[in-house]
Amino acid sequence: MWRSGSLFSIATLLAVMTPFFVSVRVLAQQTAPPGVAAELPAGPTQAKATTACLECHGARIILQQRLSKAAWTKEVDKMTKWGALVDPADRDALIDYLSTNFSPDKPAYEPQRTADKNGRSSK
Repeated sequence: MWRSGSLFSIATLLAVMTPFFVSVRVLAQQTAPPGVAAELPAGPTQAKATTACLECHGARIILQQRLSKAAWTKEVDKMTKWGALVDPADRDALIDYLSTNFSPDKPAYEPQRTADKNGRSSK
């Protein structure tokens, strides 16, 4: 049952707890599991790749690709048609970033293993 002043108490609690929840979210992003933005290679276009690509799928789908610049161009154009948020001014830089970091001459992607074939932790 609500008492007078309960609304004030809830508002106060939310005001006090909001910085905690923001800190937890930031920490979770910094220690994110495989397949998230932290795994994309650093560079001036990393943030744009994160915005454009990771809105719809995990980083692993990018990390495992080994495409030529022409193939990345087709892929970016296709994803843009499907709704990826790519500013036309950033298109070429995004294609350069992807084709530089995920080209056919790069070694194959080796995913980090966290469990064996029976589901047990490998650590």
